[in-house]
Amino acid sequence: MTVRAGEPFDLARTAAEVAALLTAPLPAAGPTVAEGDPDTGEWRATTGEGFRAVPLWESGAEGDDGDHEDDPDEAEEAAQARLDALVAELDTRWGPHHRVAVHVALLLKEEGTPVPALFDALLAEDCYGDLSAWGPLPGPGDRWVGVSVGRSDGDAPLVMAAVVSDRPITAPPPPAWL
Repeated sequence: MTVRAGEPFDLARTAAEVAALLTAPLPAAGPTVAEGDPDTGEWRATTGEGFRAVPLWESGAEGDDGDHEDDPDEAEEAAQARLDALVAELDTRWGPHHRVAVHVALLLKEEGTPVPALFDALLAEDCYGDLSAWGPLPGPGDRWVGVSVGRSDGDAPLVMAAVVSDRPITAPPPPAWL
């Protein structure tokens, strides 16, 4: 669960929050730290060496038209439509995005192979959806931004997340057997 539980999806707010990540402070070094809400413990952000990840939206908000929580396929389609709208908005600002496969990091992690800290942080919060990514983007220093939506299994809420990095966001090389 995230601090976004119960909030309806708002495209303008979400796009503004992603854009604001371009100026977020990023630690140059140090461990990856997940921040939870002080009262509930729900995920609020994760920072690590050169990156910050945040939840943008979580399925299940009352009045969030089209959530379809009773039908996982419909819920995923509705969440994907929200992500597609966000990606289209960000494409108008920053140009075409590129896809970054997160499932490769998941396969490596399941195999016991270390994965880059940014991917490890996303997987730790059940953010398994592939990223739509842009970068380098103009601003203070080169920054890369990615957004995704996904869930760990059919019973878990869908979570839309964003990540900003001072390094290129690229998938780790796939395992040899893939």
